[in-house]
Amino acid sequence: MKFGAIDIGTNAARLLIGEVCHDHEHTFIKKLSYTRLPLRLGGDVFDNEEITPSKEEEFIKTMKAFKLIAEIFDVQELRACATSAMREAKNGDKVAKRIAKETKIDIEVISGDEEARLIFGTFFLLDFDKTAPFIVIDVGGGSTEISVFERGERVAAKSFQIGTVRMLKGKTSPEIWKEIKTWLHTNIDESIEHNYFATGGNINKVHKMLGMKQLSPIKLNEMIKLRNQLNELTLDERVEQFQLKPDRADVIVPACDIYTYIFKELHVSSFYVPKIGLSDGMIYDMHLKHQS
Repeated sequence: MKFGAIDIGTNAARLLIGEVCHDHEHTFIKKLSYTRLPLRLGGDVFDNEEITPSKEEEFIKTMKAFKLIAEIFDVQELRACATSAMREAKNGDKVAKRIAKETKIDIEVISGDEEARLIFGTFFLLDFDKTAPFIVIDVGGGSTEISVFERGERVAAKSFQIGTVRMLKGKTSPEIWKEIKTWLHTNIDESIEHNYFATGGNINKVHKMLGMKQLSPIKLNEMIKLRNQLNELTLDERVEQFQLKPDRADVIVPACDIYTYIFKELHVSSFYVPKIGLSDGMIYDMHLKHQS
């Protein structure tokens, strides 16, 4: 059974067409099609507190294109979820209603908690010891989510208003770093050994740029070294030398800065990159609902 998941993020909009498959004792999401468009709603919202008319038109065209792709694949269900930028856009509801009228796509503006729930639903399909303590850091364009797990249960979680596009726009409070630090040391028992996971498009790209195999961890000092190399280049040079898309070339350095700050606070030397995200979680969530 095929499903379509639209992830409307702060930096980009993504459509994943996928189905849940079973291989002996393992369950996994088979990705049939993936489309990513650099919508960057956050650029408007963080500057103007709303989605501008020109961006709204671009948004509608993007949703129409996604709807057509989903129809080609004859998906059983198409779900659209929007995160940080749409949560903060003063005219977000108005734009969503127009999109629903013109495309028949109902956009759900989800909370940081719901976003985390969807991501972690798929997380537990990964082959690792879920009973051992672990921490997941997800860095997006508008927000960063940190979740702490013990014995397979989420025991602490927090969504912080810091993200890559927000940083580029200079819309990050200087106090946010202290807020993160305080929360980390209040909610994480550093005497316990944890596994660490990083999710998000930027860290997936870093993992690939470093030439890492699927389940190989990234060493923090290797990420910092790559970050410093990128920081010395212009955006055009990043695009040319590392074959980065323009909307990835400008956000990848601030993403590395957020991960670095958090991992240094926790004295982490290496971490895993499972390469799953919100759209994967949406596919699995739809699958479970249809199964029931």
